[in-house]
Amino acid sequence: FSNQYTEEEARKLGVVGWVKNTSQGTVTGQVQGPEDKVNAMKSWLTKVGSPSSRIDRTNFSNEKEISKLDFSGFSTRY
Repeated sequence: FSNQYTEEEARKLGVVGWVKNTSQGTVTGQVQGPEDKVNAMKSWLTKVGSPSSRIDRTNFSNEKEISKLDFSGFSTRY
């Protein structure tokens, strides 16, 4: 899973947060932004992803409304 594509897509859509590859071969992260933009990012993560990735399933949890964004951009964590 190439996080470069995820970062580009997040910036294009205007969402903030982070993404990280785990040692189990999965991807974890957090996305924040207007609901429609977050939904667009979720759709991209579920259906598209990076060119070389294979998406078996996606699981979104801990969704809630927030009053302000915790992040100023979108980054990859290691």
